[in-house]
Amino acid sequence: MRTLVLGGTAFLSGEIARQARDRGHEVVCAARGQAGDPPPEVEFVRVDRSEDGGLAPLKGAFDLVIDVARHPSLVRRAVTELAGRAGHWTLVSSSNVYADFGRADQVLHEPLAADADEMDPANYGPAKVACERIVGAGALVVRAGLIVGPRDPFDRFAYWVGRLARGGRVLAPGSPDDLVQCVDVRDLSAWILDSAERGLAGPYDATSMPFGRGELLARIAEGVNAAPELVWAGQEFLIEQKVEPWMGPRSLPMWLPLPEYAGFLARDTSATMAAGLRIRPIAATARDTLAWLRDSGHTISRAGLTAAEETELLRALG
Repeated sequence: MRTLVLGGTAFLSGEIARQARDRGHEVVCAARGQAGDPPPEVEFVRVDRSEDGGLAPLKGAFDLVIDVARHPSLVRRAVTELAGRAGHWTLVSSSNVYADFGRADQVLHEPLAADADEMDPANYGPAKVACERIVGAGALVVRAGLIVGPRDPFDRFAYWVGRLARGGRVLAPGSPDDLVQCVDVRDLSAWILDSAERGLAGPYDATSMPFGRGELLARIAEGVNAAPELVWAGQEFLIEQKVEPWMGPRSLPMWLPLPEYAGFLARDTSATMAAGLRIRPIAATARDTLAWLRDSGHTISRAGLTAAEETELLRALG
């Protein structure tokens, strides 16, 4: 089976390429090569989809095409320039396609207008909807949730792995019962390849079923062999203390204000589970993420509190 990964040099696309290679696929990764190196023992073709004809270096036909692009112009060029040479198509979309994060039902953004700025991060959700429309009904559309695990550069899950591994008093956001969802990059990649190989089509929310934040932190602590003391801080306190949600400086990752985001981490993904997605225990993901952090020397910098900020907040909480 000949598989084209449009990307293959970053977090998710690199894992997809690795797993496809290990399944015996003839894997071609096509990218500009600016995000990193593709996995060993796959073919790399340097392309630039920002230009018309940018995929001309790709030769031959492909049984599977897997695309992680977020910009409609790039997806449109790929669909156009690979017409007649592509078998099954997979687009990795996002849960950000949903217009109202306060609800857990299926209300989508309008697709991004053709004259809108697709590079603006504020247009991410509508741009992904436009990408979904471009690939069409015959494609597998993977509306991925929060992707975590080894090699994750975004630090939202890794912050908790590193912080809980240090032990002591840990500032935890919101309530233990607040819902969260995530998916290990290895599980998501395996399901994408399984589904593509059997020709699955249509949109699927691809993440775990919802579970409590208290369970999340307990299972991470289990995976890193730690027994921290969790100190829970309500969102009113966090907002008052100017703690940012989700990611970035002075943030507590995987916390989002309620009720505005009550549906964002509360999707019913039972249809995806029925279609074969398997979720490994959080403790196993945490253990492997900690091993990667230590082996790679990755420094958590894109999300979370500094030690001094956490100490200050714990003192203010009393």
